[in-house]
Amino acid sequence: MIKKLLLALAGFILVVVTLGAVKVAQIKAVSQPHVMPLTAVTTLEARLETWQPVLSAIATLAPVEGVTLATDAEGVISRIAVENGAAVKAGDLLLEFDTTVEAAQLAAAESKLALAKLNSQRAAELREKNTVSQADLDDAIAQRNQAEADAGALRAQLAKKLVRAPFDGRVGIRLVNVGQFVARGSLLLPLQRLNPMYVNFTIPQRQLPQLSVGQAVNVKVDAFPDRTFPGTINAINPEVDAASRNVSVQALMDNPAEVLRAGMFAHAEVLLPVAKPVVVLPATAIAYASYGNSVFIVEKMKDKEGAEYLGVRQQFVKLGDTRGDLIAITEGVKPGEQVVTAGVFKLRNAAPVQVNNDVQPSDNPSPKPANT
Repeated sequence: MIKKLLLALAGFILVVVTLGAVKVAQIKAVSQPHVMPLTAVTTLEARLETWQPVLSAIATLAPVEGVTLATDAEGVISRIAVENGAAVKAGDLLLEFDTTVEAAQLAAAESKLALAKLNSQRAAELREKNTVSQADLDDAIAQRNQAEADAGALRAQLAKKLVRAPFDGRVGIRLVNVGQFVARGSLLLPLQRLNPMYVNFTIPQRQLPQLSVGQAVNVKVDAFPDRTFPGTINAINPEVDAASRNVSVQALMDNPAEVLRAGMFAHAEVLLPVAKPVVVLPATAIAYASYGNSVFIVEKMKDKEGAEYLGVRQQFVKLGDTRGDLIAITEGVKPGEQVVTAGVFKLRNAAPVQVNNDVQPSDNPSPKPANT
């Protein structure tokens, strides 16, 4: 019986000693210094570039001369002299109305004019011989003048029946057909002069001091994403829009191939005269926050024990213009510093990092993302 008690007591003591040893080992493991895990990041060296400063604006293309022709007289269209889309010169015949009645009226008026001229000539000869009175001569002259005016009025009416191009341009799609009766003021066909073209846009009033007539403008349209069309500012509105506080600006650009059309949506960039060097980084390097934007700069650091490691320093920055995937840093980063470009939202000041630059974020100043 005593042996059993001794064996049980020995077993109990052995269990207690074993549990104590395990607990002591756990306590020692917890009390050891904590080693922060490394965060994988990509980095890029901040580089200095010279950017031409620009003012960007949404623009609309407009023709230097453009109109939808309308009729000043009513009648039936007897002839259409041009095809849709044809190029015409100023004075070219576009449409012709039926002039049968007006032509007959003009013939009668010209006959009356010829008779009135003969009568006035005879009256003048007879007056020289003192055969008729001065009143008879004046009456003959007045009838001749009236006949000339009547004939001129009919010629003017006939001229209105011939619709001619008021300027060089390109005809659009006509709105009427041969044989159609049109009333006065009805629209007939559009005519646009497409070379050169106006570029109309607005800018905020605070940027007005940076603009002047003659400044260069680069224009881009969605239809030709790979092309830039140069132009120059030719007019700045002297009045500021009281509702939007914007100023209307107009630029003029060449369009010799007529690839651009009136009404196109465009993006205009006014080139400012002073180019300035700026530090450039991918936009993914910026940690945006309400209290200030920052970047993380990779550099060698020392921990509390003096051991050296690769860590990051949070640096607040001031941002400038953006171009595609790139953004200009006006303050806070020096050229040549290694800046974290991916993984910034996982970092904090003095955090250890591991650099892996196998895959880099895009830094294209003119990105062309694929349609999805």
